[in-house]
Amino acid sequence: MQNPDEDTEWNDILRKKGILPKKEKPEITEQQLEDMIVERLLEKQHKKVEDMTLEELEEQEDEEDERVIEAYRRQRIAEMMAAAAKSKFGEVREISANDWVDQVNKAGDGVWVILHLYKQGIPLCALVNRHLGNLSMKFPQTKFLRSISTVCIPNYPDKNLPTLFVYYQGEMKAQLIGPFEFGGMNLTQDELEWKLSKSGAIKTTLEEDPTPKIEDKMMSSVKQAVAVGRPSQDDDSSDDDDDW
Repeated sequence: MQNPDEDTEWNDILRKKGILPKKEKPEITEQQLEDMIVERLLEKQHKKVEDMTLEELEEQEDEEDERVIEAYRRQRIAEMMAAAAKSKFGEVREISANDWVDQVNKAGDGVWVILHLYKQGIPLCALVNRHLGNLSMKFPQTKFLRSISTVCIPNYPDKNLPTLFVYYQGEMKAQLIGPFEFGGMNLTQDELEWKLSKSGAIKTTLEEDPTPKIEDKMMSSVKQAVAVGRPSQDDDSSDDDDDW
């Protein structure tokens, strides 16, 4: 008895008539897809179209080629969509109190949110806004927002500005409040990037904290006082001579 799973002309006729069930097409793994593409490219490199027979030319348009091309197309579309989903922000958006819930608390699964509360006329706020604008383009997978402080939080004190709130899936993960947290007008973009990276909101490539190391002034003063009060070797030797 003939095997119904074999690819024969008779079995094809029976499948078309509905006597035999249609043969399912096997799934192509990613590795098989890559191997098939490489094999096709190598074949085309070693054989020009004008050297092919009619049968070989027809094979170029057979079902297997269509499956390979379609599978590769779907794979590339999926990769492009995944990349686009991760890079859907890329700017600092202005929000009001009415936007807070949707833009911050309901930002979405896996979305980090950095919110800057600022006020016009405060130089450090302007500096932070400029740095955040650059960082938003550098890290487009993170949502960067800003709002005038008293618009979102009535009577929010100016002494707390600038303020940065970091949220992840609706929960606050970090906050930077007031000029001291930012280091004043000497704040660089790399320093701000490092501060934000410690919360996990952005994945920096910086290997160490770029903030300049400041020597402890108290310890420095103590060292200077000790140095001034310590007698020199010349003074010690002169005292010894007097004793003799």
